[in-house]
Amino acid sequence: MQSHERRRAQRLQPESKLNECLAIRPSLRTGGGNRTTIIRMHSISRQLQIRTVASCRVVAGRLAFALLGSLTTVPSQAQTIAEPAKAERVVSAARAQIGFTLSYDGSYRRLSYPGGDPPIETGVCTDVIIRALRKVDIDLQRAVHEDRQSHPERYPRHGAQRSLDRNIDHRRVPNLRAWMAAHLVESTELDAPGEFLPGDIVSWKLPGNLDHIGIVSDRSIDGRPLIIHNIGRGVQEEDVLLAWPRNGHFRLQP
Repeated sequence: MQSHERRRAQRLQPESKLNECLAIRPSLRTGGGNRTTIIRMHSISRQLQIRTVASCRVVAGRLAFALLGSLTTVPSQAQTIAEPAKAERVVSAARAQIGFTLSYDGSYRRLSYPGGDPPIETGVCTDVIIRALRKVDIDLQRAVHEDRQSHPERYPRHGAQRSLDRNIDHRRVPNLRAWMAAHLVESTELDAPGEFLPGDIVSWKLPGNLDHIGIVSDRSIDGRPLIIHNIGRGVQEEDVLLAWPRNGHFRLQP
């Protein structure tokens, strides 16, 4: 009898651990009682083999990205829900990274193609953009690689950027800025905070001639929109729009 109870407890463990993870990330419960969503959550939790409560933060982050966009409240018969605008979805996808991408790591990685991604726990400033835009069906890894092949004149050609490399090309700010200038709406307004809208993408030149990039939030302080970015401490939402000289301002096509 005791052996039977022990086996039953082991079978229930993944679900109980998943519930602990969902307590960390309550927004993952927005699927309500949708059975398909619940089954998918449990399947993911078993694949990830949750062993400790300490691992829940990482697991919940992965769940957030796996399920983002598919978890919606089921409307009543008398109600319809329009698909959120691209900009809203981009901001939501960027904010979903906060608390889960906890570090900055610019080391070279070999990625699958297309859709390759470093571990969600880490990344660089460009990874915030890459992950967010995939939620509006823009795979910057493939887009930049194919555009560099077709239009090499658009892209910087010095140092490590001379040759094509689909593992890293899309993770370099100058390459993203070149692609966005060709494919998004580019604004010449770089100084007035009111001209930056939620979902816009902004690039800066930091001290030391370093490049940086981030996404404009739908939240603001004293009229200045916050920025969702990773400058070294993981993904944060901060009042940094005017902190450094801006050299790029781009907006998704409606």
